[in-house]
Parts: sequence; C-alpha cells; structure tokens
Amino acid sequence: MRRNNTIACLAALLMAVAAPAQVAQKILGERHAMVKLETGKKFLLLPVEEKEENAHIRVISNNQLVKTINCRLAVNKVDYFVPYEVGKNELFDITFNGNPRSTGAINDFACWKRMTYTDTFDDRNVEKHRPVYHHSPKWGWMNDPNGMFYKDGVWHLYFQYNPYGSLWENLSWGHSTSTDLMHWTQQPTPIFGDGLGHIFSGSAVVDKNNTAGYGKDAVVAFYTTAGPSQTQSMAYSNDGGQTFTKYEHNPILTSSARDFRDPKVFWSDEAGHWVMILAVGQEMQIFSSANLRDWKYESSFGQEYGNHGGVWECPDLMKMKVEGTDKEKWMLVCNINPGGPFGGSATQYFVGTFDGHQFTCESKPEVTKWMDYGKDHYATVTFSNAPDNRHVAVAWMSNWQYANQVPTLQYRSANSIARDLGLFEFNGETYCSVRPAKEIDKARGARLSAPTETCEIVVTLSGDAQITLRNQQNERVVMTYDAEEQTFDMDRRRSGNVSFSDAFPTITSAPTYGKLRQVRIFVDKCSVEAIDADGKMAMTNLVFPSSPYNKLSVKGKAKVKIYAIKH
Repeated sequence: MRRNNTIACLAALLMAVAAPAQVAQKILGERHAMVKLETGKKFLLLPVEEKEENAHIRVISNNQLVKTINCRLAVNKVDYFVPYEVGKNELFDITFNGNPRSTGAINDFACWKRMTYTDTFDDRNVEKHRPVYHHSPKWGWMNDPNGMFYKDGVWHLYFQYNPYGSLWENLSWGHSTSTDLMHWTQQPTPIFGDGLGHIFSGSAVVDKNNTAGYGKDAVVAFYTTAGPSQTQSMAYSNDGGQTFTKYEHNPILTSSARDFRDPKVFWSDEAGHWVMILAVGQEMQIFSSANLRDWKYESSFGQEYGNHGGVWECPDLMKMKVEGTDKEKWMLVCNINPGGPFGGSATQYFVGTFDGHQFTCESKPEVTKWMDYGKDHYATVTFSNAPDNRHVAVAWMSNWQYANQVPTLQYRSANSIARDLGLFEFNGETYCSVRPAKEIDKARGARLSAPTETCEIVVTLSGDAQITLRNQQNERVVMTYDAEEQTFDMDRRRSGNVSFSDAFPTITSAPTYGKLRQVRIFVDKCSVEAIDADGKMAMTNLVFPSSPYNKLSVKGKAKVKIYAIKH
C-alpha cells in the first residue's frame, strides 16, 4: 500500500480525472435539488465534508424508489470522495438538512463543483495511520465484524460498513477474504439495507446437510434489520458468500424489545438442532430451529450476571477444551457498551454448561471476566466452520467513546489480529485463553535491530520489567509488568495524537493470572497489541504517533527480540 505522511493529497488521489466536468443539478428549493445520473458512467464521485449534516438522497429509477443514502455532501470544502456505482436511469433526489443561515445558498455548495463521473476509482491508501497487516476497509466506515466463516481454504470476513462516508451510517455488510488471516482482499458489498431497515450485525453458517433447502454447503447468513424495530432476517448464498439472496419471507424473528439484535447461529450436536443466540437488552436469549427459518424460544441468560453497565451486544457461544485437563466447557461471549473496564466498549464472557437449550454459568453472578483489557477490543466473534474445530476470533479495534473522531479520513476502523481462543483454570475459576492465531506465526520475518512501524516484539520475562516504545518526537507507549502484583499495564497517554478525545489518553491494566513467561507485542501503524504467549492476558490499544516508533528500551528482568512482519 502507498505510504504518505499527509492526508492533504487525498482529494487528488481520489478524483481520478484532472479537470472534471461539473454534474448538472436542478435546484428546486433552498434545501432541495435533483441530479439526473448519466447512463453509461461507472461511478459518480460524491464529495464529502464531515462537519456537515447528512444530506438525504433518494435514488429513483424508472419512477421507483430503489435506494436511500445519507451522505455528508460538501458545502464549503471537500474532505474526501466516495464512489457511487451508477445504475440504469437513476435520479438523485437530494434533501439537505443544514441551516441556510450557516451554510449559505444551495447553488453555491462545493459538492456541485466537485461531483464528477469516472470509470475508475483510486482507492490507494493515503492515510499515514492505516495499518499494514490488520484488516481495514479501502474507504468508508467499518465497525462490528459480521457473518464470518471459513470454506474451501478461504476466510470470509463481513463487517458493518458505510460505503458513503467514514462515519457511522448506511449500514450494510462489507466483505473481505483471506487465505492466511493476514492479507485481505476487499470484495463487492453483498448485502445492502432494504425496506426493513439498515443491515446490522449477525453471523453465517455453512449448511452442510441442506437443512434450509438451499443446497448442500449453501452459506446462510443471519442479520438484524434495523428499522422502526429491530428484527432478524436471513439470506442465502450458492456462490460461496460472494452474493446473497434475501429470504422472501423476512423477518424470521421479531420481538417487542427495543434492543433485539446480533444473531449468532450454530449447530448443536447435543440437541440435534440449530441454535440462535440473540442480544436482547441486557440479557441473551436462545432459540432453536430445524430448518434455519422457523425459530422457537428456548431460554434466557444474563439477569444479575456479569457487567450491566451498558447494552449487551454481539453474542457468541462455543464449546472448548480446558487446557491441561480432560474437561470441556462452554463459553458465552457478551460484548457490552458502555461498561468496559476502562470506559466505553469491551468484551466480557461467561463459562459454564450448555445442553442445546439452556446456558448455565459456573461462576457467581457478581464475577465479571474480560477477554481483553485494552480500550480497543469490541464486538468480538468467531469464524463459523473453522478448520480443526478451532475458535478463531476477530474484534473491532476501536471504542464507541471516540470511534467517529479518530484522526483518519479515507477510512475509519480496523480489526484486531486473528486470535485462537481456549480455556484455562486458575485459582478455582475458568478463564478464556487468547493467543495469536497460528497463521500469524507464519508472518514472522527476519530479526531486526530496532522496531519499525510494522513488527513483532517478543519479550521474555523473569521478573519485573518496563518496555518503552518511542519515536523521534519522544512520543511513547510504556508497558509495565509487575511480577508480584501479577499485572501488566500499558500507558498511551503520550503515544502521539491523543487530543481528539478526552477518553483516549489512558493507562490500561490487566491481571496476568500467574507469572508471565513471554509477551508478544504486535505493532502496526495505529495499534499496539500485547498478548501473553501462554494465552493468559491480552491488551489491545490504538495509537496515533507522529512518526513510527523506532526506539525500544527495556528495564528490568527481560530479554527482547524484534521481528519483521512479512506483508
């Protein structure tokens, strides 16, 4: 990907034509305009100004409303462009929502001067903070990972996506694929909003036994449609997840609950039926089905258990072996926002039993367990159909406290590295173990003498230690291990640009559940992830340094090796 130290060249890279002709518009009122799109053009570039309010665009074809878009069309200046793929005989019916006293006359808006057609869209990276080996969208907004599955050697990652701006809006399912969990290729957007609402989070399964009737090994996706109420819908794919056909009788599940979303579906061998777990307010509800279309309520879990500082979201439920034993237990993943250990969003979990109908937590209700003790690890879910019965998880690497304010424009948000989940016991409790997915090991390159903007730092510990990453501007990330207290801290208060949110500069601290032997620290252009090699601790934090961290100092009982990341 192209590297550039300024965002100033963004507009130049994305325009794709040197002297664009203005798109003809018809002004119908002080807040209303229409644009007849030219048939035969591939893209219309929409100029975006993020500080403006959304303009509401009704896309009309042959007198029929076919789509609605909210886009912050530029009034005074252009921050960046996003492409709209032009259909046949389309008309944009645009309503602006800004105050005329502050925005001026509609015919003078900057969007009319910069809106243009192009047959190509230059999506090369122009962001200094865009990660290199973490997944991120080429442009636009991304949040929760959705519908993830593995099939025929390919990992499919879908995600909450706004293709028409880098702030939360127009939610669809974006799609990227990988064969190694390190290199991602963005695919066409397969699921857009419809008459039932935006497309919120969900999951996908490979229907190996054709229980739904769409064919053996059809991919069946489940997602929340968010309109006046939140309902559950489904779609199926017979081309390996590239395109989907929505079920004609959607929605498949409704509720009077205000927050009713994020279906996670899997097959229960114990009960011989499909299971759907849904986040409903501050509890999880479990449903069953034989055919993936007709669902029966089974049970609920969550009242008085764990953290209830915010809305429960993005559940997952899986059976895993407990390391070093012959036991098998179930783990229920529950993402929550707000309520995280350091403010904002985070991932908690519960360990217990599940018989295909009811989940029972083995811990006391007041016990709260966190999967990751950083600020930027949320909406964690696992890939369905992963090989070797693995449980491979990916998280959204941000926090709702500042996700819309982070200092990028071409895109917003990335995902964590993929992680293998397991279980371990410590002092009478069972905890989730987190390790870098084994595919990450294959990306380890040559030894380095100093850190770079993309590297892995392996710290072998024999007692207290302090590890400091630093750059030429003396911006730094300080990590401290206290062997006696059994804690690991990360201080990003002086890590670089922290001014965009009062909630960003912070110290995060994690229990280590015993002595740390080795910590693997993954550094990318906007993140530092510290993960215990034995799986007992994980911490994920965003950083936005002025220049890459190129110095490393270590105090205490530790030895360090630095490796390049192959990408």
